[in-house]
Amino acid sequence: MHFGLSEEQEMIVSTVRSFVENEIYPHEAEVERTGQVPYELGEEIKQKCIDLGFYACNFPEEVGGAGLSHLDFTLVERELGRGSMALTHFFGRPQNILMACNEDQRERYLLPAVRGERMDALAMTEPDAGSDVRGMKCQARRDGGDWVINGSKHFISGAEHADFFIVFIATGVDETPKGPKKRITTFLVDRGTPGFEVRDGYNSVSHKGYKNCILTFDDCRLPDAQVLGEVDGGFAVMNEWLYATRITVAAFSVGRARRCFDYALNYAAERKQFGQPIGKFQGIGFQIADMITEIDAADWLTLAAAWRLDQGLPSNREIASAKLYASEALARVTDTTLQIFGGMGLMDDFPIERFWRDARVERIWDGTSEIQRHIISRDLLRPLGA
Repeated sequence: MHFGLSEEQEMIVSTVRSFVENEIYPHEAEVERTGQVPYELGEEIKQKCIDLGFYACNFPEEVGGAGLSHLDFTLVERELGRGSMALTHFFGRPQNILMACNEDQRERYLLPAVRGERMDALAMTEPDAGSDVRGMKCQARRDGGDWVINGSKHFISGAEHADFFIVFIATGVDETPKGPKKRITTFLVDRGTPGFEVRDGYNSVSHKGYKNCILTFDDCRLPDAQVLGEVDGGFAVMNEWLYATRITVAAFSVGRARRCFDYALNYAAERKQFGQPIGKFQGIGFQIADMITEIDAADWLTLAAAWRLDQGLPSNREIASAKLYASEALARVTDTTLQIFGGMGLMDDFPIERFWRDARVERIWDGTSEIQRHIISRDLLRPLGA
């Protein structure tokens, strides 16, 4: 077994970390203060990423991406996790679900997204359909050769800057032994489509500047050409392409935890009480030891899950384990760091309180911790007939 990174992978880590430190860190405090990313700044970050050759690096070379493996891309996401999500959003990682586009859709959506000409946003969650995706009420009905859509979505990240949306909508109901089961279809919806509106969402204490929006559909009419994949095949598209979002959360959590840990380690070495650095007291030193152990464990779980994907091995449980453990480890690391800093940890002189607030949402989006535990336990018990 070889656990080291290749020379190329080391270069990826070094390049992205340098980008985050030089292009993201300097703007974080202002974004945190205003809750906004100026348009010009977002475009500047995007263009620098394009010039660096990393824009849409999660896409294969044949469509204009960098063709990174799952493991390589996880390393990219891990380093991006160190920075403000509101700013690293413009580093540009379009939803890989766009690989399901047909030939016409590739020209209108996939290729412009990879080139950085159009930005996308994924829309699945509704007020009454979070973990229970099939509980969605936003629905599309046939009307001649078109679909007429009514309903809403909320908590839609990146919608503020999106030119088009990848939306999951109920298109029918099947009667099953376990009761009614909704059929889901994926649609591509352009901003400005009649009957479709993007509205401001809720004010979140996590990830200031990385806004969520509400999407509303009021007799919004779409032709069949806007269906991504097959009609009623939304779950097939989802299961084939959306696993990567959970690895992204895990990788982000590891990157953010390492940045936070660096603050804790340095503070424990420099801050003195009773005539010596506080890190020399077991109460602090043991916390430092526990934190780095958890971070390393989360890191290896995440990289191992990405490696399994590259090998074509079953990875559902491993990805869920990585997302679960890394997001919960981040919560413990940020809380412990704040405790080590004491009262100063809650002041905005340091980014510790921001890391602490931001960490809370990682256990919720892209599948709550409870959903991840369900995936893991189901994967273990089903082969035993339980």
